[in-house]
Amino acid sequence: MITNTILLEVGNLDGLVYFLLLILLGPAIFLAIIGLILFKTQYRKAGKIFFILSGVYLVVGLGICGVLLTGF
Repeated sequence: MITNTILLEVGNLDGLVYFLLLILLGPAIFLAIIGLILFKTQYRKAGKIFFILSGVYLVVGLGICGVLLTGF
């Protein structure tokens, strides 16, 4: 009986937390970098749009992934 419960125990879940943080922050940082590059060139309006998109993605990501990380 005890050997069956040992197989169901979960080990280290640090990789899963890092993966969720990568999903949470990765695209927002990527969009912000693209926005910065476009803002420095002649496409200033497109750069501002990418900054707005990165902000929206960050808010949505913090809402969804933040709730998953806190356990609600």
